[in-house]
Amino acid sequence: MKRYLLIVGLCLFGFRYSASLAQSETIRFKSIDGIEMAADLYFSHPKTAPFIVLFHQANWSRGEYAEIAPRLNSMGYNCMAVDLRSGNSINDVSNITKQNALKAMKATRYVDALPDMMAAVDYAKKNYAHGKLIVWGSSYSAALALKLSGDHQEKIDAVLAFSPGEYFTSQGKPRNFISSSAVNITQPAFITSARDEKSNWWGIYVAIPSGKKSYFLPQTTGNHGSRALWSKYPDADDYWKAVNDFLGSI
Repeated sequence: MKRYLLIVGLCLFGFRYSASLAQSETIRFKSIDGIEMAADLYFSHPKTAPFIVLFHQANWSRGEYAEIAPRLNSMGYNCMAVDLRSGNSINDVSNITKQNALKAMKATRYVDALPDMMAAVDYAKKNYAHGKLIVWGSSYSAALALKLSGDHQEKIDAVLAFSPGEYFTSQGKPRNFISSSAVNITQPAFITSARDEKSNWWGIYVAIPSGKKSYFLPQTTGNHGSRALWSKYPDADDYWKAVNDFLGSI
């Protein structure tokens, strides 16, 4: 705990953890339908340490977390940043899962990534996460992370959602596709977004019955998705403080 508090303190007072200090390994595993997935594993603590499964936003890849995952690693969390089949590339990191899905002529809509997310949770739980397992999503995957948390309480111990919403009506899903699962979330839950995005997720937040739910809205304009934590944004420390407070309460 002392180590955790020290690191948090350094983070909040301008410390920038260098991604070059953290070692990651790109691993492969199968989705539910057999598509080979890719993920970057940041594993430097015992298997009993909390484990965070990180999911990216639309048209991106596991590269969204190239800066975020090492910092979480330094805070005492093992992490796995996952390529989902609905994505592309970011930060010079190509989405391998998307490439494999296209080769297999599989659909790559937002909703098609849900089996990938479930497979990632199961793989992490089987191989690396012997302590608490936390899911973390960005944009469309934030919404799906909330859905997974409500539908699979026995597998997920907490959830962080960056800019979620009911993004799936154009893909044949009902308007309450996410909130209908959110009503079953009893685990700790955290939601944040850009300031003007609150209306996208407020109904979902209200539906969550957990006594350990919280949200954060910046005083600034903020940013969409997990990139809000990237150090190039001047308000990133405000988001990090909210994330630290939530993780520390689990």
